[in-house]
Amino acid sequence: GSSSSASKSSVQTIGEEQIQNPYTELLVLKGHQDIVRFLVQIDDCRFASAGDDGIIFLWNAQTGEKLFELHGHTQKITAIAPFSSSDASEEKSNLILTASADKTVIVWDCTTGRQVQKVSCFHSTVKCLTVLQRLDVWLSGGSDLCVWNRKLDLLCKTSHLTDAGISTLVELPKNCVAAAVGKELIIFRLIASSDKSEGWNILEVKRLVDHHDNILSLVSVNDLTFVTGSHVGELIVWDAIDWTKQASECNFWDSSVHPDSQTEIKLSQSPNETSVQHLTCDEECVFAAVGKGIYVYNLQMKRVIACQRTAHDSSVLHIEKLPNRQLISCSEDGSVRIWELREKQQMPAEPVPTGFFNMWGFGRANKQANQAAKKTQENTTMHFLELVGDLIGHSSAVQMFLYFGELGLVTCSADHLIILWKDGERESRLRSLTLFQKLAQNGDLQLKF
Repeated sequence: GSSSSASKSSVQTIGEEQIQNPYTELLVLKGHQDIVRFLVQIDDCRFASAGDDGIIFLWNAQTGEKLFELHGHTQKITAIAPFSSSDASEEKSNLILTASADKTVIVWDCTTGRQVQKVSCFHSTVKCLTVLQRLDVWLSGGSDLCVWNRKLDLLCKTSHLTDAGISTLVELPKNCVAAAVGKELIIFRLIASSDKSEGWNILEVKRLVDHHDNILSLVSVNDLTFVTGSHVGELIVWDAIDWTKQASECNFWDSSVHPDSQTEIKLSQSPNETSVQHLTCDEECVFAAVGKGIYVYNLQMKRVIACQRTAHDSSVLHIEKLPNRQLISCSEDGSVRIWELREKQQMPAEPVPTGFFNMWGFGRANKQANQAAKKTQENTTMHFLELVGDLIGHSSAVQMFLYFGELGLVTCSADHLIILWKDGERESRLRSLTLFQKLAQNGDLQLKF
């Protein structure tokens, strides 16, 4: 029908309408038989994918070639983490850990595609895996928190926490971790016991109960700060050393806070509209996926400096900051969008009396007034997120993505597909170059002057 040809042409001409969107070429990677939920980068050009079919695939990000299929789990994958060895004596080996609803965790070798080790002593599903590279141990979180070494020996574990279990973990300084358990944040400290070389203890040191609903996302900003987000749109900035609350924002959806938005938003929000699905950050800002929107929270100013409250048609599931003031977001609605954080200069609300000083005074007073004017203007610099690219390719929720720099972008979806998005211009340059080299080798290239 005409509708299918219309959608097809929109994909082909994607680059013509979107000048700033480099991803004009796409490679579709097939293999998964169910929702693909996880992508994890292994090195500069390899990544792994996993999801509800329980199979892990290893891929080449440059070519889209399938390198290995890892079979070993019987149910869906619930967590995945890369674990590259830092041991100087060995060759640098790239390992990945996978946890599954079959209540096992497997360590895989990415170079051979082989299963290195399997642990099946869990009482419940492991929901998260975190590697503590400095201590050369890794943690599994579920109904309890376990600490493991590289050989998959269980070093220590907490007693059963709750039935809800740990949904997400973040590493903190001084051998601590923060674990989200329902609406509570529990701080644990790992202590190496003095008697045995391999002995460890894990102690619960603090429970933070500031959130009013389940904590869905955690991000570590730096050694001093981490941030948590909850199901009812609360964002809390924490001190990573003493675990005190530094700032919080919970009015994301309140239109009075953002006077530029429509007024009818105020009370009609269902909780899901306000849930903080994902957090990411750079040195200055935390970027929050809240409901269908994206919010930029400045850590110095302690306020939201820009937002796009309907960045997508449904929940934003994953966001990432790119090096060049750009953000990428993906959503349940099947779209992947590129945004640019731009400044729009606004005149100060109150006129600064520079004219008065210019007429009557000069020198010091004038200088001060100009500085005051400058300062007011700096404070009212508004930022906004401008849509610069829309990647149309998936037919169902896009769960997450990986940014591979110049190799492009990898997205995974509930449509069972993985798409490798490429910079069309770069790819065609590379193809011309390859062709040119081939012709030159074959001696078919007659350079005529």
